[in-house]
Amino acid sequence: MTVLVTGATGNVGSLVLKLLREAKIPARGAVRPRPGSARGRVAEVDPGTVAFDFLDSSTWNAAFTGVQLMFLVRPPALSNVPRDIVPALAAAKRAGVKHIVFLSLQGAESNSIVPHAKIEKWLRASGLSWTFLRPSFFMQNLSTTHVSEIRDHSQIVIPAGRGRTAFVDVTDIAAVALEVIRHPQAHINRAWTLTGPSADTYDEVAKILSTELERPIRYTRPGIGRYAQHAHRDLAMPWAMVLVTTAIYTVARLGRASGLTDDVRAVTGRPPTTFAEFAHRERAVWNP
Repeated sequence: MTVLVTGATGNVGSLVLKLLREAKIPARGAVRPRPGSARGRVAEVDPGTVAFDFLDSSTWNAAFTGVQLMFLVRPPALSNVPRDIVPALAAAKRAGVKHIVFLSLQGAESNSIVPHAKIEKWLRASGLSWTFLRPSFFMQNLSTTHVSEIRDHSQIVIPAGRGRTAFVDVTDIAAVALEVIRHPQAHINRAWTLTGPSADTYDEVAKILSTELERPIRYTRPGIGRYAQHAHRDLAMPWAMVLVTTAIYTVARLGRASGLTDDVRAVTGRPPTTFAEFAHRERAVWNP
């Protein structure tokens, strides 16, 4: 069985690809070529990768040929699912892909606004076998997307209000993905909701970071308007991504991101990482 991993340079995809290779499972990383670069240059950098772009059908055949299972990560900038995602998935099915493990989102089944819900709906009706991994908010978003806020300004600018979030470590998501890919028959047409062991408010997150970094970190509790301007101007998010992230944070603001599960342990056999453990492991990224 050969596995195609899309989003192979991202937080989750890169870890999944690494774990598959360590497990000696044939895996191919799908990497979007940089503008102006030749597609063949991707393979020169890493022979285990292939050029792939959801918006460029000329890249699809080489990516999908010989692949039986796909680990699907939606590119954050692509929110028009019927136009930007579905054509490539339909081509994957025609090329012989049988099973798609989709990195979805906690609560996607009841939040029709987010693109993940539309992808889930298409996969259910596609005739393909599928597994949905529905993680809660990534701990790593605070060490990547929002790292400069914490490192340079000692603050967190996220419009989640007093809502609790069941943060999950990306390493736990990747570990679950590995087990699902190793034993796909046991996970056909199943959805796993992946959370950490506790649901924390951003005030509590700020306290944990303050303790770990030995300086005060403040949660600013911005409104949606302030967050949107900040994300677009200071974090350089495209407006489409601003809308998607706002929808995700609104779920937390409304108290709908706090649900805890034991699915990480159920699939991997070990407990999920706590936010304090994550903060200790990653503390260097927030040091000025």
